[in-house]
Amino acid sequence: MSNLFYQGRGRKPVLDQARGVYMWDTDGKRYLDGSSGAMVCNIGHSDPQVLAAMQRQMEKSTFGYRLHFETDASEKLAARLAGLMPDHLTRVFFVSGGSEAVESGMKMARQHALATGQGSRWKVISRQPSYHGCTLGALAVTGYAALTDPFEPMMRMMPRVPAPRAYLDGLDPDDEATGHHYADMLEQQILTEGPETVLAFILEPVGGASTGALVPPQGYMARIREICDRHGVLLILDEVMTGAGRTGTFLGSEHWTLRPDIVVMSKGLGAGYMPLGAMIVDERLVEPVLDAGGFAHGFTYAGNPLSCAAGLAVVDVIESKGLCANAAAMGDKLIARLHGLMQKHEIIGDVRGKGLLTAFEFMSDRDAKTPLPRELKAYQRFVDIAYDRGLIVYSRRTHDGYSGDHILVCPPLITTDDHLDEIIEGLDASLDQFTAEIAPGLA
Repeated sequence: MSNLFYQGRGRKPVLDQARGVYMWDTDGKRYLDGSSGAMVCNIGHSDPQVLAAMQRQMEKSTFGYRLHFETDASEKLAARLAGLMPDHLTRVFFVSGGSEAVESGMKMARQHALATGQGSRWKVISRQPSYHGCTLGALAVTGYAALTDPFEPMMRMMPRVPAPRAYLDGLDPDDEATGHHYADMLEQQILTEGPETVLAFILEPVGGASTGALVPPQGYMARIREICDRHGVLLILDEVMTGAGRTGTFLGSEHWTLRPDIVVMSKGLGAGYMPLGAMIVDERLVEPVLDAGGFAHGFTYAGNPLSCAAGLAVVDVIESKGLCANAAAMGDKLIARLHGLMQKHEIIGDVRGKGLLTAFEFMSDRDAKTPLPRELKAYQRFVDIAYDRGLIVYSRRTHDGYSGDHILVCPPLITTDDHLDEIIEGLDASLDQFTAEIAPGLA
């Protein structure tokens, strides 16, 4: 018996220790962390440089409330993050996780509107499907029905536009016309809502769990920026999963040289060592809010010195070990090898991603893009099969959480060729077993 409970009744082995890309349970079984936890452990487990930095901070202080003290750790991390952002993003607000970061970004956008005489702006447009967090505010901009439906009466749901899933719609993602097709849906939604009511548009540069590493089509990101500028809409980039090197650049949006108004980060920033997230904002938004009386928002552990010391060390490791470049190089190899698995296993209908944020999607018919029957719960069964073989991967459902099955393969940024060999071997064997069990006609 356990007094703990989480999503369901399932039990897992007890974790004993973790180092690098590997984890061991108390029975001595080794697992390769092929999903970096929940796309969190970007620099791997138990990095000695981070542990030493945490120990040094613990010997000085473990907590200093932001209304009582400034801390060296939070100031240094804020300066480092500002230096890694586009030049105009210079102000940093710390939080403890991704949902808090998203809430902070939306509240900053709203308070800026109020401070600048634009009180009619309150709507935050997002995409369907999408995932931006589990708190009620973050869920209100999340397009994932399986998670939002139970709580919809408790929320003020925000408007959405279709995510640019060109592969499902039979469009060419390399054609700029495809990107413009999806981006123009944002402009139409803004006009439908009334531009004077629209506050912001929030999106992940590369899709996370809800769309399975969806890379936007050519022309999409630049057109999005143009549309936001035309209508005075702020652009919030949710880099909770894509940030801290995951896609091969420190921010995922760097692949498109996009100019956001607000960036929100978490996951890989703390890298599993401490709860940590951040909102990084254009100074032109912050100053009017402070002049109007201050940012009416905050969390107890905002800027916690121990978390910030860990985060600063994580960033040091990412930079000193060249992990962004490694993620790009290993990601190219991983995508190529996943395409190889697709050639062998007909049940894989699509492979996509950027850097070490990659995914493949199961389909019963590739040409028709037909998902597997939802009652098979294939996304969970495959994860269980791989786990039994000592490979940890992550899964979600592509069609609003109710059907469609994709598997995220997102190992730590320290991954080597040998690790890739082990991952692919584990996936291949798991696919053999999974196909024979779930869809023998595709074996």
